[in-house]
Amino acid sequence: MYLGIDLGTSAMKCLVMGEEQEIIYSVSSDEIPLSNLRNGWSEQDPESWIVALETCLKKLQLKIDFQQIKSISFSGHMHGATCLNEKNEIIRPCILWNDTRSHQECEEIMRDNTVKDIAGNIAMPGFTAPKVLWLKYNEPENFKSINKVLLPKDFLRFYLTGDFYSDLSDASGTYWLDIAKREWSQKLLDAGSMQISQMPKVCEGTDQTGTLKKEIADKYGFSQNCKVYGGAGDNAAAAVGLGLYEEGDASLSLGTSGVIFGSTKKFLKNYDDAIHSFCHCLPNTWHLMSVMLSCTSNINWFLNAFDSSINEITEQLALSMDSEKIINSAPFYLPYLTGERTPINDPHVRASFHNMGIDTNRSSLIYSLIEGISFGLNDNYLALSKTGIELNNIYVIGGGSKNQYWIKLLASIMNKNLLITEASDAMAAYGAARIAYLGFNNINHDNVLSPPKVKTVIEKDHKLSQMLIDRFSKWKNFYVS
Repeated sequence: MYLGIDLGTSAMKCLVMGEEQEIIYSVSSDEIPLSNLRNGWSEQDPESWIVALETCLKKLQLKIDFQQIKSISFSGHMHGATCLNEKNEIIRPCILWNDTRSHQECEEIMRDNTVKDIAGNIAMPGFTAPKVLWLKYNEPENFKSINKVLLPKDFLRFYLTGDFYSDLSDASGTYWLDIAKREWSQKLLDAGSMQISQMPKVCEGTDQTGTLKKEIADKYGFSQNCKVYGGAGDNAAAAVGLGLYEEGDASLSLGTSGVIFGSTKKFLKNYDDAIHSFCHCLPNTWHLMSVMLSCTSNINWFLNAFDSSINEITEQLALSMDSEKIINSAPFYLPYLTGERTPINDPHVRASFHNMGIDTNRSSLIYSLIEGISFGLNDNYLALSKTGIELNNIYVIGGGSKNQYWIKLLASIMNKNLLITEASDAMAAYGAARIAYLGFNNINHDNVLSPPKVKTVIEKDHKLSQMLIDRFSKWKNFYVS
């Protein structure tokens, strides 16, 4: 058996896979606390990740003999700056991927216009490098004490093995990696005032990165021969779970953030629209990502602000999509709760409803909310298409994949078939388990990474599509930089 550990922003999932790549058992942790001390800030205590891991492993122990687990790998949310001192102690809370405080540091890094050619991207507040540079100017004592900077999942690796590694897909999001050469870049490190000694070693996702520490193996009942492999950033891991590595293979993740992932066989770029160009976690492959910072987090905001429920949102969305009157009279929602990356790259923009009238009610606000998120994702899709990559059928994953009315709305806007698979809300954990399997058995991914069974194909509604084309063009006009 093989264990995949997926560290999400809001919770952790752990999944055990068998020799036939079948899912044996999966569990989730409780919600992981998130801190927003100031507007645009987003932090987590790395110790809370260990608590989440322990919760998941204790649940699995009731169902699984850990002695039978041959290897472990990871998936995790990207970009987070987890800083350790010389004693390998946590210096401060991790600054997360959706934190937007470091926009001025991005400008400093980008003063040398050539850095984007190495990094494959323009510098954005979401990346790790500007976050750490922000520490230099705002928390100088913390900055001076940095011995290692680890990405979130790699902190868990350190906890389990005592070793410092990061796979290339996750390291791509630091702004310290040469994406074409697949190695740390001295020029990018210099731009961010960092040294290569402060970096973990980089590896392919399927490379072995150590074994479990004896005390960890003994604590949970693992074999001391249990091997640990590189893993991947969350979306690259989900792509492995889906078997996406050929040119044009694509997924749409409806999680806290919204991500469209497209696999490539070469290094492609689109700076102007803030497309991410990263290494894949599989050798000799790359991928493109468009990233919408606030996806289901908009829904969570609405649930809290309006004392609503997921069932109410689903029911109202179903009714609204059958009503031309509701759609045409609904306000327009800009889903930018924490700024935005693709395609506008604006950390200061915020969410807003537009064109509300005396007849605006709860039902129309719910429809506007989901429509606005969907328009933002279509904006992402159009930006990704400008790279010249042609996306094939798109697999939908993440928590939002359970809502077929939402998926129908997205298919109608994007004019694409959208595919729902089994275990679509645990695909990153499944991908991590697959990586552990590939690494342990030293198998070429071409031979084993078949897509999972398609449960449902969601096609566009032609009538709905026509209405949405007009509304999307109007929606675009409400954003003012």
